[in-house]
Amino acid sequence: MHEQSPVANLINQYLFDPAARALGYHVGGEHHAVPAHIVMILLISLGLIVFSLWLRRRLDVENPSRAQHLVEVFLDALQGLMQGVIGKEYRAYLPLIGTLGIYIFIGNILGMIPGFLSPTANLNVTASCAIPVFVYYNYHGIRKHGFWSYLAHFMGPVWWLAWLLFPVEIVSHMARMLSLSMRLFGNIFAEELIIGSLNQYIFPFLTSIPVMFLGLFASTIQAFIFVLLTMVYISGAVEESEAHGSGHQAEHPASPPHQAQAVAA
Repeated sequence: MHEQSPVANLINQYLFDPAARALGYHVGGEHHAVPAHIVMILLISLGLIVFSLWLRRRLDVENPSRAQHLVEVFLDALQGLMQGVIGKEYRAYLPLIGTLGIYIFIGNILGMIPGFLSPTANLNVTASCAIPVFVYYNYHGIRKHGFWSYLAHFMGPVWWLAWLLFPVEIVSHMARMLSLSMRLFGNIFAEELIIGSLNQYIFPFLTSIPVMFLGLFASTIQAFIFVLLTMVYISGAVEESEAHGSGHQAEHPASPPHQAQAVAA
């Protein structure tokens, strides 16, 4: 699908296209220097950086602003959820999970603003979130338990089933990247398609406002599911090898990775 965004076209026309021509690239017409979803990502990133710097200068313990209250409520809720899923060491993973949650949520709802589009309606964007999550939780699992100890949990609770369970677990973990990226992409793409069709072909803009509220709800749910699965995967990587190493994994067949697969399903 060819992405169209008046805002992205305008930014390309006056910023990126002239820069590309100056570097010797041929751009023009509908072929801009930077794809629309990349322009949206840059806008989100710039907006988050500016907001963070602005909020940091106005943090006040005695007289907090409304923006500070909002951020504190979000952080309290997120930390409570992370502590329940990951455990007492949750703070080490807060920067990634918090950033992912805010970034994905804003990306999901951006397409509801006229002239913009949701970058998360592009599979490349959702994959760029899912792949780092996969690398991140495996890295922390290896870092905490060692490479061979971490790899041993893929072989299952009994050695004589290792030849069967090992490839199944490997494929299951690899499929998490596809699951995370496709779920988010599919839902946001469908949401944008429905709202755009209602606005352009069927109903006037005001009539489709109830559908946009439904889209806002769906966008929030999708961001929540993404970060929740990230927490579950981290919890499984950090805790599962520990259970395997102590010889008690056979007593707990519902280990964290299997719980993660149940949530992902």
